[in-house]
Amino acid sequence: MSEVRMTVSAAREHVWEVLADGWLYVCWVVGASHIRDVDDKWPAEGTRLHHSVGIWPLVGHDITVVRAVEPPAMLDMEAKLWPFGSARIRLDLKAIGPSETEVTMTEHGMSGFGRLVPGPVEAALLGPRNRESLSRLCDLAAGRAKRHGD
Repeated sequence: MSEVRMTVSAAREHVWEVLADGWLYVCWVVGASHIRDVDDKWPAEGTRLHHSVGIWPLVGHDITVVRAVEPPAMLDMEAKLWPFGSARIRLDLKAIGPSETEVTMTEHGMSGFGRLVPGPVEAALLGPRNRESLSRLCDLAAGRAKRHGD
């Protein structure tokens, strides 16, 4: 399992607003390259985000499904990339001040190839990618907070 954590100078609600806009997924998730569709009620439990991963012409179609959600504190998703399997990704948002949020991202393989990778190897492979994804998410949230004068 990979777990990364960052603190952002933005209220938890601003971080949540980025997560709740499925069309922004491609802006912060490293490897996501194109949003094909977002269910109307995203990020309600069971809703889907349809996106592509990779660089053209090596692009795969992925679906991410919300497994559980507690706005504005937690989003638990399953990303499926056929035929490779699926991974569970969870984002926890903890307000540590009026304009500061600790964001924790955990990911681990659930099925297919990702499930066969030993934990320490999985963490070493996913850690750098997830740190960059979290950095992008935090930048989007900080920009949103700045725009709102927070």
